[in-house]
Amino acid sequence: MAVNILVADDHPLFRDAIKSAISAPLGNDPNPPVIAEAGDFGSAMEALSNTPETDLVLLDLSMPGSSGLSALVAVRAAFPAVPVIVISGTDDASTVRRSIELGASGFISKSARTDAIRKGVADVLAGDIAVPEDMDLGSEQDAEIGDLIARLRTLTPQQARVLGMLGEGLLNKQIAYELGVSEATIKAHVSAVLQKLNVDSRTQAVILLSKIGADMLRDEEN
Repeated sequence: MAVNILVADDHPLFRDAIKSAISAPLGNDPNPPVIAEAGDFGSAMEALSNTPETDLVLLDLSMPGSSGLSALVAVRAAFPAVPVIVISGTDDASTVRRSIELGASGFISKSARTDAIRKGVADVLAGDIAVPEDMDLGSEQDAEIGDLIARLRTLTPQQARVLGMLGEGLLNKQIAYELGVSEATIKAHVSAVLQKLNVDSRTQAVILLSKIGADMLRDEEN
């Protein structure tokens, strides 16, 4: 059976380049992959919801509707069983390391050659972690971001998903409806999120989440 891959990027030419790179069979799979596309973050999330058989997502962090690494957090929370490869023009060691620490299974630079793209995708489909060759990921130099990443990693998938929905401005009753649980359950999740992030309010939690998005966007602008 062919693998199903979602390429989520807002640039049609880059989506075409990725599709061309991975259109032939990968690794030991004799079948070419089935490739779907999304041009913005909302479409990517909708595609994942409508296609539960998706085996891999290639996720651009700077699409309309997304905000840097917070987009990765949202995808991993909503679809924890689907591996994600981050694709980005910002390919410094810090961005790669943070992507992996927040749950990405790989990172591919937008400047990578076709063979490197194919190898990265094949490695992740085989269960490995794929990062640019010969890159020393080092350690986190920004203590605030390092602490935030550590706290985010303590959230359960459901708690992380609730945090993402708080970031979208949804009320508790709206989140409860979307997740098919009671409002009391959501209140408990929100309380747990606030405690784990060491903040006192929903607003503070959303501001904290936005920091990893803003940090990534600043890197894109430099």
